Amino acid sequence: MLIDDIKIKISSGKGGRGAVAFNKTLKSLGPTGGSGGKGGSVYGEGILDISALKQFRFKKEFAAEDGQDGGLQFRDGKDGADLVLKLPVGTVIHNLTNKSELEIEKIGERMLLAQGGIGGRGNFHFRSSRNTSPTQFQEGRPRESFELRLELKLIADVGFVGLPNAGKSSMLNALTRAKSKVANYPFTTLEPNLGAYYELILADIPGLIEGSSSGKGLGTKFLRHIERTKILFHFISSESLDPKRDYKTIRNELAAHNKKLLEKPEYLFLSKSDLVDEKSLAKKLKILKKIRTNTIAVSVLDDSSLEKVKKILNKIQAGKEITTPQDQESALF
Repeated sequence: MLIDDIKIKISSGKGGRGAVAFNKTLKSLGPTGGSGGKGGSVYGEGILDISALKQFRFKKEFAAEDGQDGGLQFRDGKDGADLVLKLPVGTVIHNLTNKSELEIEKIGERMLLAQGGIGGRGNFHFRSSRNTSPTQFQEGRPRESFELRLELKLIADVGFVGLPNAGKSSMLNALTRAKSKVANYPFTTLEPNLGAYYELILADIPGLIEGSSSGKGLGTKFLRHIERTKILFHFISSESLDPKRDYKTIRNELAAHNKKLLEKPEYLFLSKSDLVDEKSLAKKLKILKKIRTNTIAVSVLDDSSLEKVKKILNKIQAGKEITTPQDQESALF
């Protein structure tokens, strides 16, 4: 089960209290109280694992260590250890307490979520020519505490979309080292799967159905993951009785969720081409080519069709802008 939207509470460590102490050694009288240590801070750090939010499923409160109090003989308190929360790349951090927002966009990127309190000064720091025996000290600064909402929105170069059982997972496995579950029934994929094609990140988005934007099937749970993909690979099964209707169903759901999704470059694939006869395949391919002239029939069992898909990915990998139907079509040749 993918956790992609969850609330937690975090607290940084408070600063340690400064000490009041005096040297009792003969001829070495004077204040010797040390300062308190700094409280630990809380950070968020980006990692590739999209399932990392599972760690917050049962444990909801996290705190960094407090700074230790100052001691005798100029001994400062030890700083509290920082707390680093590992978050998937693409996590939007909504601070519900102060209404701010941060986003983890890169692997290894570290962001400060709660600042540790500064330690208070001991009485040694208050000495002066007029105040040779100070009793003043400072309390450590208080901790920061926030309620956060962590919302995962996948960041991928290419997103695979389509109705359930359209062959998206099989294609991801064929192109990458991903090991997505594959079976001949709808909703085999219940959470997004990622794969790497050289430096490109490919995301297999669980199958959408008519009404997904209003909560049917897997609902809006995964529609938001498509928002961060740069290019869409739209798969329609060759077993479909009405491929044109299937295409419109997905496009309508994308538009209902966010019309900007329709502006993304799109490639159309008639998948599972090995499961129908040549005449039926040609008929359905002709229908889809009227929608997008760059439509191609593909099968994970057909090396020549896989090479066509790889050729598109290689063009994308090369950094060429593909933003129009003409550009998309030229990527095939």
